[in-house]
Amino acid sequence: MSETRSLRVLIADDEANIVISLEYLMRKEGYQVATVADGEAALKVAAEFSPDLVLLDVMMPRKSGYEVCEALRANPTHAHSRIILLTACGRDSDIERGMALGADAYVTKPFSPRELMRKIKTIMT
Repeated sequence: MSETRSLRVLIADDEANIVISLEYLMRKEGYQVATVADGEAALKVAAEFSPDLVLLDVMMPRKSGYEVCEALRANPTHAHSRIILLTACGRDSDIERGMALGADAYVTKPFSPRELMRKIKTIMT
């Protein structure tokens, strides 16, 4: 089993259909997956699950993806984690904010699963 096949992926999104499709895509790649539907749960699960990759919706209840990204980056325990923000907010200012808070990539919805996997493989190497 290759190193990428054992990746631990945390999916944080409050849209169930997106979570289901992302979870399917990640499991198909052989990744270990945890899912949550709000920002507070994302931080709690990240502390327990220690993800290598976080797929993080920007607009979620309790804490936004921006707040979660910032909190993960402020915690040395998660220094190794890669973060991809997923959102319908595709303005340059939104992208700049996400990247400034420490995201490794920013993907606008709707997105192509193939393109997302390409981006994941790029940032995880």
